Amino acid sequence: MGIMKALFDFSFTTFIAPSIAKIVYLLVMVVIAISYLLFVVLSFQQSSLLGILVLLIIGPIFSLLYLVLARVGLESLIAAIRTAENTGELVRRGNAGSGTVPPPSYPPYRPDANA
Repeated sequence: MGIMKALFDFSFTTFIAPSIAKIVYLLVMVVIAISYLLFVVLSFQQSSLLGILVLLIIGPIFSLLYLVLARVGLESLIAAIRTAENTGELVRRGNAGSGTVPPPSYPPYRPDANA
């Protein structure tokens, strides 16, 4: 299913995040780089010492931190979507033959059984 068609899928049966995650990550990287350069220029306008501090220490630390947070956020989103897709597939496989979900193969937990 195309991205445009998935965008207008009001039943939310198709996930578009996995297909656009690379684009979003690239855009985040570009925004972080532009922000870093902007802050370096602005800090050099304030003072040379502040500009050097932002250029060499503060800017790289914050840029790396934001890049890591964006990556972890996107990876978490993709992992959750893959879990949902795999769970849906398992349910479809379980429902294929009998129409119901098969019972678990382990005994159910009964808190009063060991008391």
